[in-house]
Amino acid sequence: MMATEYDTPERVRIAKIISDAIRERLEDAENKKAIDFGCGTGLVGLNLVQDFKSILFLDSSPNMIEQINQKINEYHITNADTLCLDLEKERINNIRADYIILAQVLLHIMDIDPVLARLYEMLNAGGHIIIVDFVKNEAVVSDIVHNGFVQEELIEVMTKTGCKSSKFKPFYTGNKIFMNQDATLFLLDSQPEL
Repeated sequence: MMATEYDTPERVRIAKIISDAIRERLEDAENKKAIDFGCGTGLVGLNLVQDFKSILFLDSSPNMIEQINQKINEYHITNADTLCLDLEKERINNIRADYIILAQVLLHIMDIDPVLARLYEMLNAGGHIIIVDFVKNEAVVSDIVHNGFVQEELIEVMTKTGCKSSKFKPFYTGNKIFMNQDATLFLLDSQPEL
């Protein structure tokens, strides 16, 4: 329902901050494939589309995918594709990527372990799962989203999926950016053992 009105100036601004932080973690990305998982309207991934050989925008909402398809057509983007899929309920076996990006997605997934395990299965050898989300914030109370994540707990989940190396870095603190509360965004870059 909110797909057509999602791209507010504040969301566009935060997406730019997030994509800049992700770009700092990229290595030889112009030869790599990426997945923007839970991409929404593509605000983060579209900022990074020129950094990658190709990018797949994946979301469970047909309306969000429709918004991205419009942008891909409008900006004549040739190295991007879209897929509407609910990874919490479905599996895909034929899609692989070197970078899988989850920007402010994990907080919307109640049972994160199986989803992260499925994403790990889609990762090419030497690939990266990059998670950007909020540091745990006790001031946020909600029945529909996590109130952020604790570094050690999230790294433990990534280790259980098969990632042997995880680098965690808080990179931005903003006013009223998470459920109308001040909050800090982190980036977690996880890789399987090489």
